[in-house]
Amino acid sequence: MFPEIFRVGSIALRSYGLMLALSFFIGLYYIRKRARREGIDQNIVLNLGFIVIVFAIIGARLSYVLFHWSEFADDFLNAFNPFASGTQIGIAGLNLYGGVIFAIVSAVVYCLVKKQRLWQIFDIFAPAIALGIFLTRIGCFLNGCCFGTPTDLPWCVHFPEGSIPYFHFGGQCLHPAQLYSSLYGLILFLFLHKREKAKRFYGSTFSYLLIIEAFFRYLIEYVRYYEPEMVTMIAGISFTYNHLIAIILFATGLVLRPILRCSQSVT
Repeated sequence: MFPEIFRVGSIALRSYGLMLALSFFIGLYYIRKRARREGIDQNIVLNLGFIVIVFAIIGARLSYVLFHWSEFADDFLNAFNPFASGTQIGIAGLNLYGGVIFAIVSAVVYCLVKKQRLWQIFDIFAPAIALGIFLTRIGCFLNGCCFGTPTDLPWCVHFPEGSIPYFHFGGQCLHPAQLYSSLYGLILFLFLHKREKAKRFYGSTFSYLLIIEAFFRYLIEYVRYYEPEMVTMIAGISFTYNHLIAIILFATGLVLRPILRCSQSVT
């Protein structure tokens, strides 16, 4: 763990915040290059990139707050104040899929207003999202959040006293769930980047993102720790809420592919 990059007095810059910022700026650089290659106005995708970033953070934080309402019921406004703690810059606690939903909705609205090809734009952004997963999950590992469950595998990791994982599991060795996700994000980026160059219809790359991300996320949930608030029971079977969202995303990706393939092609 290395949660703080540096500290000035009582103000600390967190490693997760740094990796999140890096993912945004590197992602913007990537989509700018892809847009130029496809003859799309770079200002369009850059503006959309900033819009998606803002709404993704809002959605990720709002989703986290709603699932942990008991922590914020008496102090809702400070849940969105990056200086609320007085000891660090930023907000602690984000839910990935909440951010994804808000980002997709904002992107759809923007593309409709600007009269852009929705699926072409989504394809351009898909590899950048995977790249973001690769970088931000490294931030999660450095921060000690999104940690795994106990295991005796030889690559398991110990977290130090005072960390959140240690609070829940003591000195037990845990799955490095953050690093699993980071490695997966890198592999997914390389795959989507290659598929984007060889796609035969708009929306192909994005639908691959939905299918693969949902499949991986469904599996990783079994080795990640979650608070009781994130777990529900359906027909006597225990699920996390992310399990349910992953199922929806997987089905959406499967349905999209044949529909988009039949309706149009890249020329």
